[in-house]
Amino acid sequence: MQMGYNISSLTMDDDEPSNHAQPSLNQPSSYMVREMFELDNEIFHITMLKSKPSEGLRQATRSMESNMSTFRMLSGREINSGKNGGFSKADRSCVLGGCLPVNGPHKIDKGSTRAYVSRFSDDGSLLVTAFQGGHIRIYDVEQDWKVHKDILARSMRWTITDTSLSPDQRYLVYSSMSPIVNLVNIDSAATESHANITDIHESLDFSMHEDVIYAFGIFSVKFSSDGREVLAGSNDDSLYVYDLHANKVSLRLEAHTADVNTVAFADETSHLIFSGSDDSLCKVWDRRCLNQGQVAGVLTGHLEGVTCIDSRGDGRYFISNGKDQTLKLWDIRKMSSNMDRSRIRYSNWDYRYTPYPQQYEFHRHPYDQSLATYRGHAVLRTLIRCYFSPEYSTGKRYIYTGSHDSCVYIYDLVTGAEVAKLDCEISTAVRDCSWHPYYPTLVNCTWDGQVVRWEYIGNSYEDKMEWK
Repeated sequence: MQMGYNISSLTMDDDEPSNHAQPSLNQPSSYMVREMFELDNEIFHITMLKSKPSEGLRQATRSMESNMSTFRMLSGREINSGKNGGFSKADRSCVLGGCLPVNGPHKIDKGSTRAYVSRFSDDGSLLVTAFQGGHIRIYDVEQDWKVHKDILARSMRWTITDTSLSPDQRYLVYSSMSPIVNLVNIDSAATESHANITDIHESLDFSMHEDVIYAFGIFSVKFSSDGREVLAGSNDDSLYVYDLHANKVSLRLEAHTADVNTVAFADETSHLIFSGSDDSLCKVWDRRCLNQGQVAGVLTGHLEGVTCIDSRGDGRYFISNGKDQTLKLWDIRKMSSNMDRSRIRYSNWDYRYTPYPQQYEFHRHPYDQSLATYRGHAVLRTLIRCYFSPEYSTGKRYIYTGSHDSCVYIYDLVTGAEVAKLDCEISTAVRDCSWHPYYPTLVNCTWDGQVVRWEYIGNSYEDKMEWK
């Protein structure tokens, strides 16, 4: 498979087959018109600047239009080539940001159990997927999705809940509903990886800490940017940091009053940590000034538990998915130190069993500190994940999320518009999804074991998904 794309196919004017997901770039979502956006916040201005034609290109084309055609941008690049030699980052994001991966679904693989994880590596060369039955498959993206590693998990309880690749992409950690996180070398020669038979699966015991008094499970794991630590969130209401060099837990914080479903480092320094919990709160922790586990700040806005957090990578902004059926954008400068804002619930509703009560659909937290709220997707049954779109190809102009209704939703960060809805045409949840860091390709996994990809509509593939 050729991962590149032709310049001649970058326009969106061609007729689109009826079986493709349809982008709706200029149509605001009916759910979003009721939400208030703090458009004066700088993230909206930064995002716009990083995803529209640069000043130099507009001067070269003598146009002040922000929605410039690809042809006109290419002409402007040639005119302006003597000054800077090509597109700026903003120009590139403007062109590639219009190439939404909506053509699909195309089959990559199918497992015999529910698929819980599907994530590209940072350089896009590998795709990691994990299944409830204990298999973790790593695919070589540039070798026609050939299986690079097929790992059979060790010490697994219930399901693989999360995975994380080390920055050098040599090691993988995986977690389950157990305090044991396993570390495996994915660089070894054998394709099949069976714990302590063909490969060593090193056990990292997060329960070996003086404050731990009972067993727990781990929902979320993340490598630090230097590869020396593993961050984890657990159902004993705590977050943990494991020091791989010292081979022990170096930090445990009783972070929330309910399960910690998601954790993330705020930026490459790994000083700031974000956490989200079933207590409906997002919290910020500064490891440089932890005083008896004192939180740096709290962000209130979700009415139900938080299922996923994704950092923008700048130490300031992040997004979160919530069981109140909302995706929210946050600025940590708006956080509060007030710990008395108790969880507001309108019922004893449980997201595992029934849809969200319609009468509560547009209720808003009286102390909502979020910058924006995005609605349309369904967060039910499982900890559905959300992410910023790639910096290289979109300037992080979009945010995207899985959904219980078998779709992937892509929203415009600035306008709140639902720009695409990728329908897998099945009746089961899309728990995880991942946008390739450089190419217009998106992969998602489903609870019926499918792993599928979506491409830019200008690319053509004959391997249309065959459902079995």
